[in-house]
Amino acid sequence: MSANAPNARSTLHLPQGDWATVLDCLSAHFPAIDRATWTDRFARGRVLGADGRPLTVEHPYQVGLKVHYFREVPDERPIPFEEQVLHLDEHLLVADKPHFLPVMPAGEYVNETLLARLSKRVGNPDLVPIHRIDRLTAGLVLFSTNPESRGRYQALFRERKIDKRYEAICPALPDLEFPRCERLHMVDGEPFFLMKKGDGEPNSETRIEVLERRGELWHYALYPVTGRKHQLRLQMATLGAGICNDPFYPELIERARRDQDDYAKPLKLLAQALAFRDPLSGEQRRFESRLQLGW
Repeated sequence: MSANAPNARSTLHLPQGDWATVLDCLSAHFPAIDRATWTDRFARGRVLGADGRPLTVEHPYQVGLKVHYFREVPDERPIPFEEQVLHLDEHLLVADKPHFLPVMPAGEYVNETLLARLSKRVGNPDLVPIHRIDRLTAGLVLFSTNPESRGRYQALFRERKIDKRYEAICPALPDLEFPRCERLHMVDGEPFFLMKKGDGEPNSETRIEVLERRGELWHYALYPVTGRKHQLRLQMATLGAGICNDPFYPELIERARRDQDDYAKPLKLLAQALAFRDPLSGEQRRFESRLQLGW
């Protein structure tokens, strides 16, 4: 069993039931995890109360009790790419995320996430991403390092006060005029992790420019106004220029599991720059990725 970083912690408010102990409740609530595994986690101090202190297997059940536990994934494979810290101060951390590394723990990813790596690296358990980018996308991710100022920076994204610039390599679109503004009504697709074009008023918007033309492939700059899931990937695919090496759009390729990732063919999408006026200092700030997309 792999060792877990502090930020792999999850929280559960115990549901209504007639269990005698917290152990009984957790064993019933998570049937995929056997009782022996939960007992081992209690013994190793991996189940905590609201005050952060380890609970024992005899701790009495109480409806609504706040319990923290650490998700563990057996034999979690390391992702062979390193993130870079581009900026760190008392309020913000800016990181360059490599392709294939998820931002947050989810599913089979616990230690091998940007959050877990950075939290351990800088020794800050209060580190929280202010926004996210897809696991397959590389580039800038902004983290809050201070809970007291976190809301001010989160508001920048909520109120669309951050300018975001992405770069992508996609097939050429010689029949379209650029720069152009692409608006699309996006809805949930099938399977559940995909998005698709739907009917109705546009709910996503991106400005698209061409940076360089090389025969059948072009290098694009993408400026999203909105921030919907898979927005850039779906919009480019809808235009007829799906981002190179995208396993989801325009057609789903059945290799979505990490152990089937082809590290030689990363998604040609980069979160290249973030710019905003700092809500605390009023200073105009801009951060740029040091990564580059290869043709």
